[in-house]
Amino acid sequence: MENLRELYQEVILDHNKNPRNFRKMEKPDGFAHGTNPLCGDQIDVYLKLTDGIVEEISFDGHGCAICTSSASMMTLALKGKNEAEAKALFKSFHHALTDDAPHPEDVPLGKLKVLAGVKEYPVRVKCATLAWHTFDAALKKLQGDITTE
Repeated sequence: MENLRELYQEVILDHNKNPRNFRKMEKPDGFAHGTNPLCGDQIDVYLKLTDGIVEEISFDGHGCAICTSSASMMTLALKGKNEAEAKALFKSFHHALTDDAPHPEDVPLGKLKVLAGVKEYPVRVKCATLAWHTFDAALKKLQGDITTE
């Protein structure tokens, strides 16, 4: 169990210091702004879709280490997925951080599984899921700010 905690900390620190796909995107197909009033996280998610595939995804903003790391890992996990796969991964990720019992339809999280450790800190779950809710809003082309409250 200690090795998993160390890996969790290493991954969070790496993605926080060197976030992947951290940039504004010119002319995105989808965009949403998310905020976590409890922690102060502010994040923008941009995406480009080609024939229903997430061709490009990026994020911008500022947040705590967990928020930034989750957003960074999210962009890596979602790139190349079709909309149905992306929605299923969002659902599985959210379920892994918020529910106790596994659901048979959950999609394997792969490298994202390391973020499931956030579940041990309920107040931080919103930090880890903010980027995902913001992505979902960008995919659905929802208007207005997305919030964790």
